Amino acid sequence: MNVFGSSGTRGVANEELTPEFVLRVAKAAGTVWDGDRIAIARDTRLTGKMLVNAAASGLASVGMNVDRLGIVPIPGAQAYAEREEIPTIVITASHNPPQYNGVKLVGSDGVELTLTDLEDIEETLLAEAFETVPWNETGQVREVNGVCQTYIQELLTNVDREAIADANLTVALDPGHGAGSLTSPEFFRALGCRVVTVNGQPDGHFPGRDPEPVSENLEDLSQFVRATDADIGIAHDGDADRAIFFDEAGEYVEGSATLAALAAAELEPSDTVVSAVNVSQRLVDVVTNIGANLELTPIGSTNIITRIEELEAKGKHVPIAGEGNGGILFPAYRLARDGAYTAARFLQLGAEQPVSDLIAPYNGYVNVRRNIHYESTAERDAILDAAANQAHESDVELNTRDGYRLDYGDAWVLARPSGTEPLVRIYAEGRDADRAETLAANMYDALADEKANT
Repeated sequence: MNVFGSSGTRGVANEELTPEFVLRVAKAAGTVWDGDRIAIARDTRLTGKMLVNAAASGLASVGMNVDRLGIVPIPGAQAYAEREEIPTIVITASHNPPQYNGVKLVGSDGVELTLTDLEDIEETLLAEAFETVPWNETGQVREVNGVCQTYIQELLTNVDREAIADANLTVALDPGHGAGSLTSPEFFRALGCRVVTVNGQPDGHFPGRDPEPVSENLEDLSQFVRATDADIGIAHDGDADRAIFFDEAGEYVEGSATLAALAAAELEPSDTVVSAVNVSQRLVDVVTNIGANLELTPIGSTNIITRIEELEAKGKHVPIAGEGNGGILFPAYRLARDGAYTAARFLQLGAEQPVSDLIAPYNGYVNVRRNIHYESTAERDAILDAAANQAHESDVELNTRDGYRLDYGDAWVLARPSGTEPLVRIYAEGRDADRAETLAANMYDALADEKANT
């Protein structure tokens, strides 16, 4: 797909992602979707209201009535879609930098659209086959209040409140100025936790840190955990569908270690877990030890959700899925990534033992990430050609499901284009830090040299 990538469509607001473009996307979605009512939500980005206005106008022009939900975490918007049985548009760029915004489409079942559904809307958009209506049939727009509060109450009914409350946990929370600022502090307090926050005010400038919850952006939270004697640190991305953790000593917990710990508690023999091609050996080890099955997809929530639905249609049991970036799904709860729910499930495990002990079995690997920025399609293609050459010149197991993953047995490295930013991302993992760093550096140097010669 040219328009919708691995997690919706994104770009720099008012440059690549303009109100005119968002209006057209909304008209296409409104043309394809059944019914006469659609909801719109957004995260805290400065351009969110402008783009919501554009989307609402586009929907009304094709005869759709619009529920404006305001600022809501994307899992809260998905819960609304499922509850009201109406599709929903969310204006969000998730973890991307503040200047970005985006559009994510959710079906009337509260689930992100499958690749097939997105292709139908994309074809309508590109063909401009919009079904506009006469002036007296245009849709009406209404404001809907209380969506965040209802979402919090639904969360509370789906977790073990008593087990968490009995542990008397102190939670250091960093919502990163995003939509989770409006829900997660109240949610964790309702679970009986003492909650202290940093970057807790909703602010589309993201003054405290960038929205992506990676270790280099979370030093404030690490220090805050230590300063407040917290039992755990929790960080969200901009739309709060991800959760990243720190242990009681303020040490960063790799997202892949979190996924492995949750999977170990959830999986039974013959179950299936779905993850992406950058899967950590931590999860592979858990799946192997339990006797479960592992299905890999290209990176991105859309790809993972599509595969879960395919497996469940075949009668397979998928109790957990996700990626090592903190985006985890529990399909029995909802087929959606939900940072607050994931954190609560992790708190249930952390109520029984310190976080450092909980993740200790999964600390045997080191992860390294590097990015290469490109300015044009030609530059991107040259960088990827260099990755292909590097891969084919190496006498190791190669996976090309999404980019180029080279598996050396004791370590692996992956180079792939980002689906949301003009970056080629490099991931490496190994039991030895020097080994992982060397693999990442070698791949980076090969790609950077090719970029320099373009």
